[in-house]
Amino acid sequence: MKDKKSMDLLQETSRKWLHERGVEIEDIANLVMYLQKKYHPDLELEECVYNVERVLTKREVQNAILTGIQLDILAEKKMLEEPLQSIVEVDEGLYGVDEILAFSIVNVYGSIGFTNYGYIDKQKPGILEKLNDKSSGKCHTFLDDIVGAIAAAASSRLAHRNEHQE
Repeated sequence: MKDKKSMDLLQETSRKWLHERGVEIEDIANLVMYLQKKYHPDLELEECVYNVERVLTKREVQNAILTGIQLDILAEKKMLEEPLQSIVEVDEGLYGVDEILAFSIVNVYGSIGFTNYGYIDKQKPGILEKLNDKSSGKCHTFLDDIVGAIAAAASSRLAHRNEHQE
């Protein structure tokens, strides 16, 4: 029973922190729609939301969300040691650890997730554009990659499910 309680707390906290950082489930679902609409013209947003919700139930996804958001917050508060503070604060292009954390999410639904993630990470549509806006004063070095990875995983989940139905 204790394990179920900790799982519920993990999921609840990860969702709460996404919301507090300005990311809603529908924002991520819109990214899934962006990735999949071309392949599934009749796709509805509610199906995208459902797949995002399923991805968010995965413990490794919740762990990545909590870890990434915590590092972003610490960078905002200038609480990381140098040189890590400067690297995370400016989202240095060659850092790459933010992407590696995102890969733990992308891996959940197979290799198609890497393609989806790479594409959406370059395009930066919707909420990703907002998260990458440095003028907000917020640090989203990890969060933008985590959100993109959740969308890529949900998109992969949707693609796998639709492949089985055809």
